[in-house]
Amino acid sequence: MLKRAKIERLPRAPGVYWFKQGKTILYIGKATSLRDRVGSYLGKNVEAGRGSRISQMVVLADGLGFKPTDSALEALILESQLIKKHQPKYNVQAKDDKSYPYVVITEEDYPRVLMVRGRSKQVADGAIAVSYGPFPQTAELREALKVIRHIFPYRDGCKPGVGRACFNFQLGLCPGVCVGKISKWEYTKVVNRIKLILSGRKKTLTTELTRLMRRASQVRDFEQAAKFRDQLFALKHLADVAVIKNRARDDDFELQDLGRVEAYDVAHFGGKETVGVMTVATAGELRKGEYRKFKLAPSADDLNSLKLVLARRFAHREWSWPELVVVDGGPNQLAATRSVLAKLRPQVSVVAVVKNLQHKPHAVLGLNSITDVALALKYRRPGAKRLILLLNSEAHRFALTWHRTRLRRGNFG
Repeated sequence: MLKRAKIERLPRAPGVYWFKQGKTILYIGKATSLRDRVGSYLGKNVEAGRGSRISQMVVLADGLGFKPTDSALEALILESQLIKKHQPKYNVQAKDDKSYPYVVITEEDYPRVLMVRGRSKQVADGAIAVSYGPFPQTAELREALKVIRHIFPYRDGCKPGVGRACFNFQLGLCPGVCVGKISKWEYTKVVNRIKLILSGRKKTLTTELTRLMRRASQVRDFEQAAKFRDQLFALKHLADVAVIKNRARDDDFELQDLGRVEAYDVAHFGGKETVGVMTVATAGELRKGEYRKFKLAPSADDLNSLKLVLARRFAHREWSWPELVVVDGGPNQLAATRSVLAKLRPQVSVVAVVKNLQHKPHAVLGLNSITDVALALKYRRPGAKRLILLLNSEAHRFALTWHRTRLRRGNFG
């Protein structure tokens, strides 16, 4: 039986864990927080929550292994690879009367990326070139494919060259196979990048995209350079926002107790095509219907652009007011935001998310200076901090997606 002291040394980070009996792996799972997830197996109601099979597994386990990942999506892929490799007894029994889902890529001039079910991994109208899986959770695999498709749009059903745009092309989720917007050679490169993600080789992919971005910049192909830059950013922030769920709990603290939080970001390319965005979460849940976009004059001054976005947002007194504002940056962005809000809405608290050289969240500034005692107690909890970081990443994603869409459509003039 595992001891809680050992589990408490696990990181609060995404990753994969496995229970062992001696050298035999009994069960493999994934987590958005390794410590919280593995710790839940030692609770009093394991059998009620997970069933007698898993309860029996926990009793037999005398060892534990784990591997952190950069994102929940990568944990999902690694979990699938390890289950396929080790065939743990308590994973296999869980699906003895069902079929795991797989991701397959068809063998065609313009391959489709599909989710299929069953060991045969067949598609009705084409041969399969390669498959990935099995994946234990169908719903989470669907979400993972949505994330991948937003970074690298692919074909799943439209007919190549029919001359009529499919619905997914209009949403930016198909690269235009149906209307001849992409050559077979270029589409093959897209599919190869998807294969790298599904193979767990993100580092290889980011190295390739970095090289292509630099080459495009050197030949002054700035539109292509911006495309590769946005893909790199998206890969580093693989939409872990999906782990925010309504009524999610953290150390007996419910995210539904948070009032409204807004996060802001700006995007431009060399001072041109400048845009700003606002993202919103209430009760720990993203409110995409309340996101807002702001067109800005060309500027490389991120600080001034941020001030303009805030001024325009808080001029809308008909919009609901936040209790916390999140901005991207350091002490300068924190001070600038406070100076703007002091004139427009002084009771709103502000924090800033600081990034390291790899552009990953490093610290949250301003939490210790929130003067309202109730707010301070709420937003210093781990669950609230994670919400702040996730909403900050969502603002980045939203800004870059809109910026890239406008650039592609030539809306800037």
